[in-house]
Amino acid sequence: MAGKRKTNPAGSTNSFRGDVLRVLGVLKVATADQIQRIGAPHLTFRHADKPTPSEQKQARTAAHTGALSDMRKHGLSENGGSTETGDKLRNLTLKGLQAASYELGRPVTEMGSTARGAGSSGASHPMTVNETVIAMLRPKPNMAKLADDPAEVRAAAQAAVDAPAGIGTIASYWTEVPLPATGTWNAPGKGGAQADIVLTAPQDHVPLLFIEADNCHETAEELADKLEKYARFFRRKAKDTDGRERPMWRTCWTIPDGRYGDAPHPPVLLVFNRIGERNPNRTVPRLQELTRHLWQGERQRGGHHLYDRKIPIIAVGLNNLREHGPAGAVFLRFGRDHKQPLLEAIGNPRREAADAREQEESKALQAEYQAQVRRAAQERAAKQAAEREARRPVCTGCGTKFTDARWEATQPKDWGAPKDSHPHLCDGCKQTATAAAASPAVSTREHQEPDCAEVGPHDFRRNTRRPVCTECGADFTDERWRATERVGWGTTQEPRPTLCGDCDQRYETDWEQAWPGVKRQDQDRAVPEQKGNEQKGTGWLSRLRR
Repeated sequence: MAGKRKTNPAGSTNSFRGDVLRVLGVLKVATADQIQRIGAPHLTFRHADKPTPSEQKQARTAAHTGALSDMRKHGLSENGGSTETGDKLRNLTLKGLQAASYELGRPVTEMGSTARGAGSSGASHPMTVNETVIAMLRPKPNMAKLADDPAEVRAAAQAAVDAPAGIGTIASYWTEVPLPATGTWNAPGKGGAQADIVLTAPQDHVPLLFIEADNCHETAEELADKLEKYARFFRRKAKDTDGRERPMWRTCWTIPDGRYGDAPHPPVLLVFNRIGERNPNRTVPRLQELTRHLWQGERQRGGHHLYDRKIPIIAVGLNNLREHGPAGAVFLRFGRDHKQPLLEAIGNPRREAADAREQEESKALQAEYQAQVRRAAQERAAKQAAEREARRPVCTGCGTKFTDARWEATQPKDWGAPKDSHPHLCDGCKQTATAAAASPAVSTREHQEPDCAEVGPHDFRRNTRRPVCTECGADFTDERWRATERVGWGTTQEPRPTLCGDCDQRYETDWEQAWPGVKRQDQDRAVPEQKGNEQKGTGWLSRLRR
């Protein structure tokens, strides 16, 4: 402990010294009260039992005052004069700026100047800038650090926690940022502007916002000239690291690209602190007329405006900003007749609403189109089903329609695949027919072929199904079947192959009775062997001669 006391005689801790480095690294010059309100807001609600506000302020800033004292001993900070109310101003040295760059995670080249001598005239403008940052931040107290405090202290802190939040953290802000219309970032030329505050908080939907703090000393014409310098800077282009030419501000800050036909410049917020002789209620209307060409958009058919290459300019009073914060409807955008929250003021809610309507209409049209496609597909499927149903085969046995499986089974197969035995019968009728064919009550010879041993060498078979007599309807015997099938070379065809043996014999008897003594020509052809030796050696050629 003795060693720490020698290093930091005021007894400061790393936490409070870190608060000082972060706040002064951004604001450049500030009071212990402002450092405490940003770095340790929970201390604001303590020491409420002190009799006077001065004693309360001294008690809650004691920790950061001690940190400033120790840092001054180490050459990191120094006194920078005092405000008009007598508060001491503190700023960092070059060594302190280097230490602050580590705390903020920024290059030393982006830390700016030490702001030495800013308090020689009371630093009214830096104090307004600081109060603007605090009003935009609205730091929330850490309730865990107030666990042992009285109930009334915790209740007041909880009310601050429940209030609308601010935007970003202290690391989201830059002050005294040059905007070179000529020259470079490190060596800006004449004709450029210097932004009092630059805010980048994409996590809170504010990717880039320039803030100008005015103590109501400047006229509308002077403010218009400053906005013209902003416009010059926004129009300036430079080559980026990929060799392409882009707006110069895009080489330093990254924000989403605008939509086609609507790519506005970054917004500029004017914060008026009424400590001067100018009345902002009169300055703002005059300023709107002088800068109309910078901010006025192009009205669209849907009622919204497009602000392509225009500057959204917003005005607000510091007192309203302190009371309501960025979420309060206290921001007036030039060209609009009502006040809005900051996010709506820097945005284009009417365009977003029009886009939402267009998307809804597009979704409705797409849904209707998809419904039409589905209906057409259903109608086409129903028509195809009806056509297919009309082609569905009908069983020749019972008259019922084939099932899909039975229909598929009867379709022609590949070469070599077995064919269905009963393609015109349904499953039930096929089973019945198959069972009947295999039953002993039915002659198994119905589907048999003549014995190959009984077939002559010149015979061939034309029919594989047993014939039926056309006269009596009886099945042919095997002998009659073989007789009617002998049609090879050197054989004689039966004169009546469609009659069974009995009907054929009956036909012969009827002929002899009807024509006694008449010899039929077919009998001569039927027994050529019985006519002598002169016809034995003749073959088919001799028969042709007859």
